[in-house]
Amino acid sequence: MSRKPRRRMSGGIPDSVRKVLPGGVEVYHLLPDGGIVLADRDGARELGPEREFLRFIDDGQFAHYLVGDAATSPERPSNATVKLGVVGPRSAFTPHAHGGEHFVLSLGHAACGLYDADLGRVAEVPLVPGTLIRIPEMMPHSFANRGADPLTILAANTGYGIDHEDYAITAADAETRASSGAHRRDGAPHTGHGTGPTVAAATVTAAGTTAATAAAGTATDYRALAAALRDIEHHQRTRGIAATTVRERLAARMRRLAAAWEAGR
Repeated sequence: MSRKPRRRMSGGIPDSVRKVLPGGVEVYHLLPDGGIVLADRDGARELGPEREFLRFIDDGQFAHYLVGDAATSPERPSNATVKLGVVGPRSAFTPHAHGGEHFVLSLGHAACGLYDADLGRVAEVPLVPGTLIRIPEMMPHSFANRGADPLTILAANTGYGIDHEDYAITAADAETRASSGAHRRDGAPHTGHGTGPTVAAATVTAAGTTAATAAAGTATDYRALAAALRDIEHHQRTRGIAATTVRERLAARMRRLAAAWEAGR
């Protein structure tokens, strides 16, 4: 996604708000069209890929950290990372699994594809603005923007930043680890991809069953994980990204109008 920041008068944040901010305080305005405006006592600007954004799993997707950073890991902890993400119009992330549990707040019309191990199939969960979804650690999933505008999300991950090898394990990563005999155990390193130790609390068995466990020494079955992620990839290829409904598109227009009124523009 390549788009230049759009100029806005104080980014839609009233001067009456900006002028009373103490030093060091920041206000973020998450716009209905996917833009993110940051204001402090010195002014307001729209965040953009040129400066404040990092690559977010795939090309064309971006993130801006609020807590932690890309290098967060069990060895360099900040307990969690919290970041604003921007998902390109009508696009989806490569299916993956996170080493830690994951919370995503969608501020637009999204869809989350999740591998349901109990039923052995992909479940697609539609999300509307204001919906927060919790995804357990090591659960195969993907996230898509169903709308025609950039989608802003707020994502919180326990324990891992983007640079860590277990932040987003794709099917290709899982297949590489499986072929090299890598393992992922509580407190123990795996040797197939990267060098850092990992902390596991989930198992994907050969039967495709995902089960959370607190037992030390339980390993991840990377072959089963890869198979589940390939199922999500197949689902994406054959089904495509679901479209927004007429009702959702009308609601989005009304939301943009309401945001403009509230900002006094």
